[in-house]
Amino acid sequence: MAQFSYKARKRSGELVEGLLEVADRSAALVQIQRSGLFPIAVDSAKPGAAADSKTASKAVNFASFLPPSMREQMAQKRKPKLQELATFTSQLANLVNSGMPLTVALTSMTHLQTKGIPSEVSRNLKQEVTEGRSLSDAMAMQPRIFSDLYVNMVRAGETSGSLVQVMRRMAQHFQQFADVQAKFKSAMIYPVLVIGVGVLLVTFFMTVMMPKFIEIFNGFNIELPVPTKILIATSRMFTDYWWLMGLMVITLIVLFKRFQSSPAGARKLDEWRMKAPVFGRVIQVNLFGQFARTLGTLLQNGVPVLTALKITEQVMSNGLIKEAIAKTREAVTDGKTLAQPLAQSKLFPQLMVDLVRIGEETGDVPGALNNLADTYENELQIALRVMSDLIGPVLIIVMAIVVGFLLLSIFLPLFRLISAIH
Repeated sequence: MAQFSYKARKRSGELVEGLLEVADRSAALVQIQRSGLFPIAVDSAKPGAAADSKTASKAVNFASFLPPSMREQMAQKRKPKLQELATFTSQLANLVNSGMPLTVALTSMTHLQTKGIPSEVSRNLKQEVTEGRSLSDAMAMQPRIFSDLYVNMVRAGETSGSLVQVMRRMAQHFQQFADVQAKFKSAMIYPVLVIGVGVLLVTFFMTVMMPKFIEIFNGFNIELPVPTKILIATSRMFTDYWWLMGLMVITLIVLFKRFQSSPAGARKLDEWRMKAPVFGRVIQVNLFGQFARTLGTLLQNGVPVLTALKITEQVMSNGLIKEAIAKTREAVTDGKTLAQPLAQSKLFPQLMVDLVRIGEETGDVPGALNNLADTYENELQIALRVMSDLIGPVLIIVMAIVVGFLLLSIFLPLFRLISAIH
């Protein structure tokens, strides 16, 4: 059995919180609804949270020590994360589904604590809706929070009369992407940590320890081996010419930024990323999954195919994928099917092309794309696991070579010194 913390509203509108111990999240939702409550948020609770729900619900973080006005200002200066958008969307969908008018639901949203999305957003939405605008038009007036993808999906839900269902799918869409991001970041923590610690240790050795060894070696008239001479020269670069090294690093960063900001350079970098050993496979699978999930979700919710392709193009971060989608949109405008230009781009895998073609033949392109997204997300987990399994041994070998070279450079002259004494 798992524990879930929840927030819900009574029919009177009163907010209640609590903890449940059930099999899964679906069972928690069913139990909350059977209690006559309207669920707003249901999240996994840490083991032992049932002993003190009040303490468990108050996570301590740095921002909690700031005044509410300052926290609000910080939230207004950054775009919300996918997890935060998923929570906000799910809360609003649950309130509207409970039978509340949209304006009342937006009023309730101003009282709910949605991390990353200030209450001012809900107040502005309520004001615009009260004045007669649709929810999608009101959201379009806040592009920092609500992207074109978000606005168009809400507009499609309003047009089809299925706003709640669309918002729930959208919440699931953001949650899935948030989960993928979390897995990628988790896989990168270990290598980044090892590389960072290794760089710090080598820098400390070259700037603090090595000069002391140099003084010892200079006190004896012995011929230093080549590895030691290389190490001494490197150490002097760290200590005597640190400003030159810093200038070189800054110059390289500036040149890289200029290269990255140029269209040809950005395109070349995107191409390198997709072809890189180990990492390239992870990036490819992630991009294909993102493309399929975004386009499939938009089409499933009634967004026209040309608009869906344009929004998907804006969402993608890789220039090569963007170009392929733009050409696909032009081809579809000229009357071609979706699968034809995807195949002609020679960028998308044959599996995607075949399944999209089958989806067009059966009239279920959104279903085919969502199945593809599930496939690529599962493949991404495998690719991330393979990358993690490979990075560990590679880092160990690299660190062993570096440490071995340092020890060899130090002990070789010591051995010669001992031989000379005897």
